[in-house]
Amino acid sequence: MSVLAFGLTLAVGLRAQAPAPPPQTPPPTPPPAGEPAHGGPEAAPAPRPRRGGDEQEPPRFPAHQRPPAPPEVLERGRAQFAGLCSACHGSDARGGQLGGPNLLRSQLALDDKDGELIIPVVKNGRPGPPPMPPLPVADDDIKAIAAYVHSLQAQGSNQGGPPPGPEQALNILVGDATRGQAFFAANCASCHSPTGDLQGIAGRVGGPAALQNLWVSGGRASERGGGRRSGGPRQFKPTTATVTLANGQKVSGVLMKLDDFLVTLALEDGTTRSIVRKGAIPRVEVQDPLAKHKALLGVLTNANMHDVTAYLATLK
Repeated sequence: MSVLAFGLTLAVGLRAQAPAPPPQTPPPTPPPAGEPAHGGPEAAPAPRPRRGGDEQEPPRFPAHQRPPAPPEVLERGRAQFAGLCSACHGSDARGGQLGGPNLLRSQLALDDKDGELIIPVVKNGRPGPPPMPPLPVADDDIKAIAAYVHSLQAQGSNQGGPPPGPEQALNILVGDATRGQAFFAANCASCHSPTGDLQGIAGRVGGPAALQNLWVSGGRASERGGGRRSGGPRQFKPTTATVTLANGQKVSGVLMKLDDFLVTLALEDGTTRSIVRKGAIPRVEVQDPLAKHKALLGVLTNANMHDVTAYLATLK
């Protein structure tokens, strides 16, 4: 199953109006350690204790209030999902290596009751980019897949929250290194070099996720996804600015604030200076070392990002 299946937007969890509290029931028995939950009736979350007492409140979200499907239907849906959908939407439905959306937050999947909204998407496909082609899947199989997705939604701690189980590690090196090298040459080579500042970059960060965060952010997100392996804290060039006053004098420093009313600079002598502005007067020239990275975000596609990451991963 491909990208944009079952829904194109993220669902914002709305607090559902709770029905009358059901009788207290003991919490379900958790599955054995290491065994993934398949969304059977025992997987539904227990009612939440109320604050200040032992009384329990009913599930808060519609996804938690669905009656569970029969175990045989869930097992059938799990098998169909694993074979048809997991490559795009992930084994836990939270998005996969090919860029499919998170089905636990899909508004369409949340609104679906028994496959009536999901069946047309699977059978007719969705436009891209990248598109989801129509899939020749029997209606009963799609309904089983829908029931399995609903069971995962019901297991989440909150609306759209992940189901229980071990964290899923995704392989993000799914791009084409050759295309990534061509993109790098056209968009990045004026500032960076694979034999200069980026020499051995793949060995200096903590894995592909950190590498992708590093280059997309221009180095600002280097601590995410594994961080740097060596070299200590990264030093960043600050954004600077030069202000040309009415008498022709130029004042330069690190830019601290800039709007239509005021520009504030940190000067080399350790002091700060604020200059009143009226719109674009006086003129301010900003030197932002990340300007090209910020501009790149407006044209960078998901495919570009994965291709460049695949190329940079070869620089070891």
